Amino acid sequence: MIDICSGVSVSEHELSFSFERSPGPGGQNVNKVNTRVTLHFNVGGSMSLSTAQKALVRKSLSSRIAQDGILRIHSSKERTQLANRRAAVNRFIELLSEAFKVPKTRKPTTIPPSAQRKRLDEKVKRSTVKRSRQTELVYDD
Repeated sequence: MIDICSGVSVSEHELSFSFERSPGPGGQNVNKVNTRVTLHFNVGGSMSLSTAQKALVRKSLSSRIAQDGILRIHSSKERTQLANRRAAVNRFIELLSEAFKVPKTRKPTTIPPSAQRKRLDEKVKRSTVKRSRQTELVYDD
């Protein structure tokens, strides 16, 4: 079992992996060895998650979940397949734990009367300074 956060864990049997060659530079290792790992997790078919948890995951990770309901995570940063596999699982844990976090509710704040009074006094002073710098135009009739 993979622990995601408190009270939530996913069975390792629900994860499947596929391997292919990594893109980009790297010489012979990249050209010969399948080190890129893609982790597949079927959100809809998961037995470890409740219906409410599946809905949370679908909502928060909607851009990462394909039409067929499968979450795919790629990892190709490391040189070995095992290290990329670990990196993909760690990223999976991060994504799901972020999906289950409840955002803090915003507590509206009020401006103290002293700060409001100070702001208005500053505006009055500034307008007085600007008014004193103006030159009066005199029109000859």
